[in-house]
Amino acid sequence: MTVVGFHASHEQVHPAALLAAVQRAEQAGFDAAMCSDHFAPWSVRQGHSGYAWSWLGAALATTRLPFGVVCAPGQRYHPAVVAQAAGTLAAMFPGRFWVALGSGENVNEHITGDPWPPKEERDARLRECVDVIRALLAGQTVTHDGLVTVDRAKLWTLPDVPPRLIGPAVTPQTARRHAEWADGLVTVNQPPDVLRRVLDEYRDAGGRGTTALQVHVSWAPDEATALATAREQWRSNVLGPPRAWDLDTPEAFDSATDDAGDDQVRTSVVVEHDPARLLDRLVALADLGFDALYLHQVATDPRPDHDKHDDAAPTATPRSATLDAFVDMAAEHVLPTLRRESR
Repeated sequence: MTVVGFHASHEQVHPAALLAAVQRAEQAGFDAAMCSDHFAPWSVRQGHSGYAWSWLGAALATTRLPFGVVCAPGQRYHPAVVAQAAGTLAAMFPGRFWVALGSGENVNEHITGDPWPPKEERDARLRECVDVIRALLAGQTVTHDGLVTVDRAKLWTLPDVPPRLIGPAVTPQTARRHAEWADGLVTVNQPPDVLRRVLDEYRDAGGRGTTALQVHVSWAPDEATALATAREQWRSNVLGPPRAWDLDTPEAFDSATDDAGDDQVRTSVVVEHDPARLLDRLVALADLGFDALYLHQVATDPRPDHDKHDDAAPTATPRSATLDAFVDMAAEHVLPTLRRESR
């Protein structure tokens, strides 16, 4: 059966509302959850970027779901710090945590002030980081001098079972490279022929473990709203590599995608208002060969006016009505049948 997970989008939703949404997703029957670790959103319109690692501790402690996170060691994070963070979560929540290790995007990594390396160097740096992280999680003391430097690092708190190290890939070429080291693969929705090539390259190169697909969805009760929401919130993601790797600010993404057409938006977001058609499209994606689908509802609620301050009592825990509506729709129309009919 296909695992159906919930993607928590830190770029779009206040972390408290996102925590409430993932708790509701568990109650509704979602099997798992994941998120990405960003310092900045993809667009000024998205308006958030909570710290994923802090949030993961709260999410793991207040649900029973397994969780994963996509992050990029090597520039913003020293690999020993990633190993310590992942090892601590895996020790506290055995068998429930995985981490996907990527080569990063400039929109997050430029904050260090270091130059943004070319892709070949970033890939080589990632490979060094993977080896360092895996050795530390195995209890070794690590000294390393290369594209990253490590001096006598050792994790003093180790999980009984190390977290899986997953390879995140958008292109077939990256999927093939990850096959050498990864315990599994995660990618994002693209045209079906591209997704088949990503899977084929990973498996043909000896890639092991499970494969997962993060599916960007814009669901609304009517088609016009669904499409308008996809354009407003997620058109910045019509940009593929290498440009998406190299732009350095949300403003740059907004400027580069101002003239994106509806057809372009639909290539990166499943735009749908009919739950039955949404289910059919998700089943078709799972049937490409993925073991798990993580559904990312790109719609969100208007941002509160943070510029207004008064002496009123604190409000209740923030919630996202849009995410709640999506989770409820998925529980009724999508989850049971998607598990049963796919694969």
